[in-house]
Amino acid sequence: MAKYDFDTAKAMNESKRYLYVGFMCHQVIEKAFKAYFVKHKGSNPPYTHNLTLLAEKSGIYDEMTDEQKDFILHRFP
Repeated sequence: MAKYDFDTAKAMNESKRYLYVGFMCHQVIEKAFKAYFVKHKGSNPPYTHNLTLLAEKSGIYDEMTDEQKDFILHRFP
C-alpha cells in the first residue's frame, strides 16, 4: 500500500495537486513506520497518525537524523 500511495503522490505532483502530494507522502511514511513497528515489536502499532509518536514507539526515532525528526514534525527552516 505504501508503494501505491507513493505512486499516487507522484501522479498528484505531476498534475500540480500539491495538497494531495503532502497527504499521500504522510500516508507513505505512516505506513512505513507502522510496518517497522510490526516487524520489530511483533504486535499491532498504535492507532494514530502522529508520525513522531509512531517513530518513538517503534524505536526508530533515536536512529533518525535531526533533519528527519524536523521533517516529520513539519518544522522547516
